[in-house]
Amino acid sequence: MGFSCGIVGLPNVGKSTLFNALGNARAESANFPFCTIEPNVGLVPVPDPRLDRLAEIVKPERVMPTQMTFVDIAGLVAGASKGEGLGNQFLANIRECNIIVHVLRCFDNEDIHHVSGGIDPIRDIGIIDTELLLKDMETIEKSLDRAQRESKSGDAKKKKLAATLGEVMDAFDAGTPYRALPPSAERDELTHDYHLLTAKRVLYVANVDEAGATQDNAYVETLRTHAAQENAEVVVICAELESQIAELDDAEERAMFLEEAGLKEPGLHRLIHSGYDLLGLQTFFTAGEKEVRAWTIVKGNSAPKAAGVIHTDFERGFIKAEVTAYDDYVELGGEKGAKAKGKLRIEGKEYVVQDGDVMHFRFNV
Repeated sequence: MGFSCGIVGLPNVGKSTLFNALGNARAESANFPFCTIEPNVGLVPVPDPRLDRLAEIVKPERVMPTQMTFVDIAGLVAGASKGEGLGNQFLANIRECNIIVHVLRCFDNEDIHHVSGGIDPIRDIGIIDTELLLKDMETIEKSLDRAQRESKSGDAKKKKLAATLGEVMDAFDAGTPYRALPPSAERDELTHDYHLLTAKRVLYVANVDEAGATQDNAYVETLRTHAAQENAEVVVICAELESQIAELDDAEERAMFLEEAGLKEPGLHRLIHSGYDLLGLQTFFTAGEKEVRAWTIVKGNSAPKAAGVIHTDFERGFIKAEVTAYDDYVELGGEKGAKAKGKLRIEGKEYVVQDGDVMHFRFNV
């Protein structure tokens, strides 16, 4: 499934360094604005020790983790919504992503220029949020005029759309992003096709220096307070440190590096899992001699929906699913042991897939 996270932020906050560390992708990076013009795209495996444990039991020919797509979008500046700094192009890139990963510089370094002249993560959030909001206002304003004209026909649906867009526009005028509005399934449905930028969930990444990787500095503390007010999450990462970790191919070397740095795991793992959780995703597994593989689905998906992630024919011709809970599969040594103990279940179309399920689908087309 194509879930993507757009990495945004002002120029020179560490976006490309972070992106390179995520996928070891060598995105262009330099100490001046607009170095990244075209967005860099990387597929990043989601770390999951369960996959390795399944592989130890099954001993397949290959192991395939589930993946997320990260898009390194060029640095935005004030005026982006009006085209400043190629802003319209960059905002279009954000529109195509499922969530926004907002990187904020939270450390001092006189050798690295900051486009706004100093370090202030809350100010930087305001700059980006304003540009996204202005673009959304432009989108709604055009549609609202048309909706109001068409509502005069007396059509109930058109009147409802006009009223809803008017409410959204009022909120935007007050500086309220769409994601901060009270939940409303009806409003979400009516505005879905507008692909509003401020409707996207946001994950804040505090890019710190090495000292800040193990203990929050004042900038991070301020950011956490701000994020708490909007029920957002903060992941603290030293992008420079993570890029060094990504260069190490040997697992033991990585473990030693992390220990010396005072870290239990790479910050990138926390970022990937936070993005995964923010999108409301979960993992199920398929396990056979040829392949052990992790698959990404939305929490609450039925068995046929999960089957469709593998191939559309699986969903179309779904008959049933053979399901073993991950813990049972591991404890009993695989499919044969689970079946012998009655832990392999046969589930139908109504079954809601649980995180970690090991599944085999039967279908007919």
